[in-house]
Amino acid sequence: MRLTVTSFLTLDGVHQAPGGPDEDRSGGFDLGGWLPPHFDDAVGGYMTEIFKEADAFLLGRRTYDIFAGYWPNAEEPGDEVGLALNRLPKHVATGHPDDLAPWNGAQALDGDLGKAVTELKDQPGRELQVHGSATLVQSLMREGLVDTYRLLVFPVVLGRGRRLFADGVPPTGLRLTDSRTSGSGVLMATYDAAGAPEFGSVDG
Repeated sequence: MRLTVTSFLTLDGVHQAPGGPDEDRSGGFDLGGWLPPHFDDAVGGYMTEIFKEADAFLLGRRTYDIFAGYWPNAEEPGDEVGLALNRLPKHVATGHPDDLAPWNGAQALDGDLGKAVTELKDQPGRELQVHGSATLVQSLMREGLVDTYRLLVFPVVLGRGRRLFADGVPPTGLRLTDSRTSGSGVLMATYDAAGAPEFGSVDG
């Protein structure tokens, strides 16, 4: 399976608490909920396309707890997102597996993260999808395990908050494979990992 990352970001790269004011107030963050005003039909359709490609999910603990508290009771007929999340395997990176909230198909990863995820990627299937889970994504980046990034960039600048591509992530070259925009100004860009970045000089 290909490991794909889907992340909501502001123009200045913040990923923290897109869905609501109380989603993640860690570090005193008080600007949560910047996504809903711009989540239009085009963005919703794009997300549905993504979830249709999933054969399994890999989630960090915070994202898992948010999803597990909502999606088991929120699926509606024809809802591809809820259908995928509630039916497909969910692998959770957590240091506290004993108190993992029950959810159909969910299990904690065992042992070394890099080895466990490599074994998942070696299984047959289309996509092993990561949604949110920025701390997990940064660890996967350091292990060189991310194949594709789907970045939804919202027309908002916050000036503070946790960033996905923070100091310490490895330099990585990317190749654009798809881009779209929504009427509300959201840029939806797909990049494949392309090895080490290239460098040069503007004066030749």
